[in-house]
Amino acid sequence: MARPPRRPGNLPAEATSFIGRRRELAAVRRRLAEARLVSLVGPGGVGKTRLALRAAGDLGRGFPGGAWLVELAEIRDSALVGDAVMAALDLRSQTAAGPSAVLAAYLRDKRLLLVVDNCEHLLAATARLVAEMMRAAPGVRVIATSREPLSAPGEHVVPVPPLDLPAPPIDPAASPLDPPLPPPAAGLRRNEAVMLFTERAAAASGTFELTAANQAAVAGLCRRLDGLPLAIELAAVRTRVLSAEQILDRLDDRFGLLTGGVTALPRHQTLRTTIDWSHDLLDPAEQVLLRRLCVFAGRFTLEDVEAVCAQEGLPALDPLASLVDKSLVMKEDAGDLACYRLHETMREYAALRLREAGEEEALGRRFADHYTARCLRAAPQVRRRLAGWLDWMDLEIDNVRAVLRGCVTRDGAARGMNLVYAIGYYWITRAPSEGVRWAGELLACEGAGPAERARAAFVRGFLAVLQSDAASAGPALEEAVTGAGEAGLPSLLAQSLSLASMAASMSGDRTAAGRLGERARAVVEGLDDDAAVLMFLQSRALNGLFEGDLDAVAEAAAEGVRLGRETGDLYSLGMMLLNLGSARLIAGALDEAGPLLTEALRVAHRIDDRVGQYVLLDALGCVAAGSGRARPAALLMGAAETVRTEAGASVLPFLPPLLARAGEAARAELGAAAFEEEYAAGRRLSRDAAIGLALGGPAPPAGTQEGAPEETPEETPLGRRQAEVARLIAEGLSNRQIGERLFISEHTVDSHVRSIMNKLGFNSRAQIAAWTASSGP
Repeated sequence: MARPPRRPGNLPAEATSFIGRRRELAAVRRRLAEARLVSLVGPGGVGKTRLALRAAGDLGRGFPGGAWLVELAEIRDSALVGDAVMAALDLRSQTAAGPSAVLAAYLRDKRLLLVVDNCEHLLAATARLVAEMMRAAPGVRVIATSREPLSAPGEHVVPVPPLDLPAPPIDPAASPLDPPLPPPAAGLRRNEAVMLFTERAAAASGTFELTAANQAAVAGLCRRLDGLPLAIELAAVRTRVLSAEQILDRLDDRFGLLTGGVTALPRHQTLRTTIDWSHDLLDPAEQVLLRRLCVFAGRFTLEDVEAVCAQEGLPALDPLASLVDKSLVMKEDAGDLACYRLHETMREYAALRLREAGEEEALGRRFADHYTARCLRAAPQVRRRLAGWLDWMDLEIDNVRAVLRGCVTRDGAARGMNLVYAIGYYWITRAPSEGVRWAGELLACEGAGPAERARAAFVRGFLAVLQSDAASAGPALEEAVTGAGEAGLPSLLAQSLSLASMAASMSGDRTAAGRLGERARAVVEGLDDDAAVLMFLQSRALNGLFEGDLDAVAEAAAEGVRLGRETGDLYSLGMMLLNLGSARLIAGALDEAGPLLTEALRVAHRIDDRVGQYVLLDALGCVAAGSGRARPAALLMGAAETVRTEAGASVLPFLPPLLARAGEAARAELGAAAFEEEYAAGRRLSRDAAIGLALGGPAPPAGTQEGAPEETPEETPLGRRQAEVARLIAEGLSNRQIGERLFISEHTVDSHVRSIMNKLGFNSRAQIAAWTASSGP
């Protein structure tokens, strides 16, 4: 039996059941049918995110490009909204044009649904970017969640009210002094607020049931909490130790104290009061830890909590575990590492408590010191441990960004420049445009010495070279050379001169390139520094490619490959393999070029270097065409175009002649029409599928396209790739190990795991493993 097509996207699996909201879901469907931007607007804690995700999950099957979640809660800088959208779509901005241009190029022919969550603190930037995306991409629809409308062109607003409340029972004949009648049981069980409380209480306590004895208290609780889902869920957790009647009594006391027992609280005060109540039930250590956790801008680990929050003898593990149990802190897993985060409403509450305790400034310093120290401590070994370090940076980048923003705004330019330099490989492999922005902002600040300025200018110049922006690279590297010389930093001086030589060669100034290269050689010869030597060899190899001197390329790149292997420098090894393989390809030595380029692609895949991936897919397409394998050649060249667009990269100068010859050879073998068909099929391949093909995997059947239905046994709801992932989970492999086994990224594995849980109704890897063992996908 054919299964439905696999749908792309990154929507998280629902960890808990979805209750009610039929009217609101219908409203979203209607509005999205006639409008391209629908904003779900309501107070904090009302359930906007859950509603948006459920709507997107239901509607996603109508979008070939899938449904994608963009989370803005942890973004504090309006300049990073575009970066957040690209990260959600798994894109990179490796061009000087920036995120908006990359998004416009990528989305232009896509039909997909974006859920942009928690926009209220970035309204103007979000509205501007959404408008730009919708102008560039007619097939894109957006669901936004916010406490107020975006006020963007074409926006349709769907208010998100609290859940329906159970109606209080009325007996016209009763005296006001008589006790209230219990509500009708049948109607109560259908009430959305009561359903939510009952289900969450049962999950929390394991024994809770709605009965005739407690139904009046449950109905009263839901009314008292004004139908706010977050407040109801927090109260439901307390059924582990209190009855519904006891919870209501305690809330009645608190609410009555605040209102004099006369009027209802406004909804924002209802939520604040409920959180206050939950907070007051914590022991002192838990209260201190909760308020201190707000200092983290994004996800955090137990190690981070111990370093930043657990001071003055405050324990970390037990209070943190207790806060998770009480649903005040959310636990997430990133690969093999447990990490945590605060709900945005809880973060705001904790920040108020931190301010009231007078700890805001001290915690901010500890936070900045912790992340700065970790980055600076790791920097000398990053080149040798790049893959694992990048995994850590992917987890912690929002916290590092918060430190950098503080450096820009609070006279911390020297610290910020050192930090930008220490995490340079993150900008190089993940976010060149963002790195350019941080380096530029810091260089515009006063108060840093020549050493710090030289480091920031070096990063700025390095990233400009990667972006093929020689005009910006030149001045930045000139400042880096001057500053490194003044500060007595010979390794940085040598690397800056080598990069400056590359920038000059890119701009066509061979005289300057040669002069700068000789200056770099003179400095390198007096050093025993692997980083300086590798950068010099890279400049020689790249300049040789630009100048057509294949002997120079081969000599420099061969030595670079040897040194890259010896030092464990994955980034340099990948670049040198690419240089050497390209030289062999240009010379027509396909038997030598193929293995070198294949190994380079494995490295680029491991560290997720998108520019390297695009170049290598093109180069291996040329190898395939020259070897008489026309169909794989067309597929790989088509896939390379898509990967290049997703990275916002420009075409390297040595590639066009090679691609032209490869295209002619493949067309001659396939015929023009068949070549164009296969090239188009290659463009539709996912990046992981294209890399698998380039590394020797099978080509998709002729005439098929990525995402087409595949045959699968009737008894399993999982697709082929999901079945593979499930089987490897059952074998005990981590997401990273599964990615290495299947030649896909850890991010993609995580998406598959969430999809498997969603399809099977599971919430743990153990359940997947047990299901696999019993039924076997």
